[in-house]
Amino acid sequence: MYYKLALLLTITLIHGSVYAESIISNTSGAKLFKKCQSCHQIGEGAKNRLGPQLNNIFGRTAGELPGIKYSKAMIKAGEEGLVWNNETLNTFIENPKGLVPKTRMSFRGLKNDEDRKNLLSYLSEFSKNKTQNDTLVEFLGENHFGIDSSILSIEGDPEYGEYLSSECMTCHQSSGGNDGIPSINGWLIEDFVIVMHAYKKKQRAHPVMQMMAGRLTNEEIAALAAYFKDLN
Repeated sequence: MYYKLALLLTITLIHGSVYAESIISNTSGAKLFKKCQSCHQIGEGAKNRLGPQLNNIFGRTAGELPGIKYSKAMIKAGEEGLVWNNETLNTFIENPKGLVPKTRMSFRGLKNDEDRKNLLSYLSEFSKNKTQNDTLVEFLGENHFGIDSSILSIEGDPEYGEYLSSECMTCHQSSGGNDGIPSINGWLIEDFVIVMHAYKKKQRAHPVMQMMAGRLTNEEIAALAAYFKDLN
């Protein structure tokens, strides 16, 4: 009971600032996204600007989002089958004109491999369109956050995860709503485990999430991942 009260107090103190903005707002990926903000928005209330808003970018066909004046080259790329996923976004972010030669996007690209992975990890937090064939663990590699493969192979108990989830629901909505705090419903198990262990190891910089993840065992994290995977 004391722990829950302390957690609620902590969240209350920061809810109007850092936490309400995003649970990952201080990560490397979020900082890298600042390079994109002159043209793109992401998160709650994101709108099209010079470039399209990037919510649910994963699984989107290039050049097809309504309300954007795409280049003929981008529209053609979509018509020819270009769909945004980890691989295609990684290639595009590294060298936009290398993938779509006459794109209007003037960004020269991120050449550092780790920077691109961190940015894609951040973008994925705002996308519900990732599939089993397009998981973070496959793209980033099992040890991107130094997670042993044995941890990723733990089979979680969803019923136990439901029991543990009450503290998560202090901030995250069971309905899957995304009112300033990203939804965690429907996440792939591997993605959930990677993110939680990143907080546990303080590789993602949010104090409340670090505190919560730090108190969870590997089995408890697996159980939560199993529960939220099937929660719509």
